[in-house]
Amino acid sequence: MTAEAVLLEPYEAPREDHYVVLRGAAWADYQRLQQVRGDQSAPRITYVEGVLQIMSPSRTHESIKSYIGRSVEEYCLEAGLEFDPYGSWTIEDEALARGVEPDECYVFGEVEAPTRPDLAIEVVWTSGGIDKLEAHRGLGVHEVWFWRRGAITIHVLRNGTYETSERSEVLPGIDPVELASFLDRPTASKAIRDYRAALRARAAEP
Repeated sequence: MTAEAVLLEPYEAPREDHYVVLRGAAWADYQRLQQVRGDQSAPRITYVEGVLQIMSPSRTHESIKSYIGRSVEEYCLEAGLEFDPYGSWTIEDEALARGVEPDECYVFGEVEAPTRPDLAIEVVWTSGGIDKLEAHRGLGVHEVWFWRRGAITIHVLRNGTYETSERSEVLPGIDPVELASFLDRPTASKAIRDYRAALRARAAEP
């Protein structure tokens, strides 16, 4: 690998993520790192046009992404929606010089051999690093949610550009503000039970 490696410091929090960014990296470097890592989900590797990022997620980062993912699954189960979870699926295209591994991702409906997730979820726990939204945009991921400082921001791909939206297009009935409000529970099971109760209470309203 060539040139500049930058270790990016966290903005806060005792359990920070750790990033290394390599500039001037070739596609072969990106592939070599994937081979060294093997089938593990971490560290997560992102590549955009010669810039390569290696990110080791903190325990808090992994906890938040799991809370969000399980809540999305709970919503789908309550709403009767078909879905498949794909975790940190490696989405890549050498011709586009892009590769990305979301924290969580989903395909909705019964799709036999999906090539892209319908929804990718990213947790921003530590500042800095590569622009993962640009990586997703170039690879055609329809919708990306970013959790940052307790709030979820939805980005919907329209005409090749991400636009911020208050509502999801792939899960139009979900309320991201409501979902985010349950992420402060002490356990995932508590968060999911409380979220399920809120969904059922809303469904029961006249």
